[in-house]
Amino acid sequence: MSEIGPDTLRRSYAHRIAKLADIGDVRIEQAFAKVPREDFLPPPPWTVISLGDASETNRLADIYENVLVAIDRKRGINNGEPALHAAWLDAVSPQPGESVVHVGAGTGYYTAMLARLVEPGGHVEAFEYEPDLAAEASRNLQSYSNVTVHAGSAFGRKLPEADVIYVNAGVIAPDAEWLRALKPNGRLIFPWQPHKGWGPALLVKWREKGFAAQVLMSVGFISCSGMTEKSSVRHLPSEADLATVRSVWLRDEIAPDKNAVATYKQVWFSSKVVDR
Repeated sequence: MSEIGPDTLRRSYAHRIAKLADIGDVRIEQAFAKVPREDFLPPPPWTVISLGDASETNRLADIYENVLVAIDRKRGINNGEPALHAAWLDAVSPQPGESVVHVGAGTGYYTAMLARLVEPGGHVEAFEYEPDLAAEASRNLQSYSNVTVHAGSAFGRKLPEADVIYVNAGVIAPDAEWLRALKPNGRLIFPWQPHKGWGPALLVKWREKGFAAQVLMSVGFISCSGMTEKSSVRHLPSEADLATVRSVWLRDEIAPDKNAVATYKQVWFSSKVVDR
């Protein structure tokens, strides 16, 4: 019996991931079906990680499952879980012609997804702090004319205006420049990790009256390199506190008030609802 070809493998994988993530945008499934995951990974044997267990494999089919695949195990750098990213992509909903900033691009697999989703006419500015990963991402994304890879931190710098900012590394708090870079109706998604190693994914949306925030699933991400914000929060928010967050504010624009859930050097989180 002949082995299943890579195109068939990817289509089947994309369909399973779309069902797992319960996504509503068929374009996301199509992106997963088109982008070869192996092109963004080290050479085989690959280390696949599922439910904390790691195993080595040379089988292409094994990386087309909802698993992490190690990029550098010593540094804890992995190609992330596909169903989680499918859900995030669905949440931020990149559209043709939009501009995206990708923070923590790694070797570029999910950058490639973003690039496909904003075609035609859209562009992705991808930032990767680790020089070796940035160089690898540049090589891997050579065929994507609508992607620019930046070797450096996306913290503490003025960013291009963006419809979507997609952050793939855990942060104590979002950089103020991320919020300032959002265009009207822009969306930011990031892993907020006030506690070491875990916290909620937060979806932030630009509104005329402020930045609305929605708590999504609990996630664990490697910490973002080059982060300037330290643990300067007055008190660490509890899990119950995290669930109450409904907005994010820039401290140099509005001072924290009685609705503050967590206050940092540049930004603060609030239970106040932003209507529009």
